[in-house]
Amino acid sequence: MPSRAFICGLAGTELSTEEGAFLRDAHPWGVILFKRNADNPEQVKRLCHHVREALQRENAPILIDQEGGRVQRIGPPHFRAYPSGSVYGRIYQKNPLAGVEAAYLGAKLIALDLHAFGISVDCLPVLDIATEGGTNAIHDRALGNSVDAVATLGDPKLDGILAGGLLSVTKHMPGHGRATVDSHNERPQVDATMGELEAQDFTPFRLLAKRAPLGMTAHVLYLDVDDSAPATHSRRVIDNIIRQRIGFDGALMTDDISMGALSGDVRSRAVRAIHAGCDLALHCNGDLMDMIEVASGVPELSGDALRRTEAALAYQRQPAEVDRQAMEARFDFLLTQQVAA
Repeated sequence: MPSRAFICGLAGTELSTEEGAFLRDAHPWGVILFKRNADNPEQVKRLCHHVREALQRENAPILIDQEGGRVQRIGPPHFRAYPSGSVYGRIYQKNPLAGVEAAYLGAKLIALDLHAFGISVDCLPVLDIATEGGTNAIHDRALGNSVDAVATLGDPKLDGILAGGLLSVTKHMPGHGRATVDSHNERPQVDATMGELEAQDFTPFRLLAKRAPLGMTAHVLYLDVDDSAPATHSRRVIDNIIRQRIGFDGALMTDDISMGALSGDVRSRAVRAIHAGCDLALHCNGDLMDMIEVASGVPELSGDALRRTEAALAYQRQPAEVDRQAMEARFDFLLTQQVAA
C-alpha cells in the first residue's frame, strides 16, 4: 500500500500497541525520533526495527535532528558530543581547507553513528545564514554569516551524511537566518527584498539543490514574496522560489507543523502544506490523537510527490568500511588545532 504524505513522531522509547496499529493503518512515509525516544543503542535499534515491522517496509525512513551542539538528540554516553555549526565556521575562517575537512568528517561520523542504530535520515545540513539580530533559534546552528561560508561548508556536510549511509535534509528553505523571532513560538516576518533574499538567503540552497535528496521548509513569512502565508503554506514560495529560483526538485517536507508559527488545528496545517506544494507534512510531538488528525488530512503519495520521495530513497547507500579511530583522531585534531579561543 502506498505511503501517506506525512512523517510522525512517537511518544516514548518503545512502540506502543496503539502506535503500532496506527503505523500499520495510516502508513506514514516515515517516523522521526527525539530525545524522548532514545535511551541506549540497543533500545534505539529495537525501536527502529519495530517501526519498520509495523510499516512493513524495510527501507522506511527513520529521521532524527542530529546536528551537534544544542541540537543533538542522542548524546553522551552513547554518542560523542559534536560541535555546533558555528564551530566549523570559525575553523573555516582561520583555515578554509581545515574547515571543509572538519565539516565532512563531523557529518560522516554522525551519520555512521546513526546508521549503526538503524536511523536512516539526518536533518542536516543547516543552510541558513546567521544574520545580526537574528533569532537564537538559528544563531550558532548556522555554519557562518556569509554565503561563501555556509555554501562551502554545507557541501561537505551533505557529502559526509551521504557517505555515512544516511539521507540528508537541507534546511530551512528558503532561508531562516533573517528571522528575528523563534518560529517554535511565533511567526517570523522577513521584510528583505527579493533581490536581497536572492543574493544571500536563497544562494546556499540553490548551490546544493541538485544534489540534495530532501529539504525542509521554514515557517517564515517573506513579505516581498507572499505577505499572506509563511513558506510552508505558500504556493508562491514553494513554486516560484524553492522549485524554480532555487531549483530544488527533491522531496520537500515541512518543518514541524506543531510549531507556534503556524495557525489552525494540526489537520488544517497539514492540508494547507500539501496544497501549497510540500510533499510531506512533518508532525513531531508524538501525540497519537494529533497524528490521527494529520493522517486523515493528507493523501497517499502520488505523482511528483511519489517520484521525489522515491528518488530521495535511491540516494541511500551502505557506508564503506572506515578506520573509525583514525577518523576521530583527525577530526579531534582539526577541532583542537583550528578553533580560535
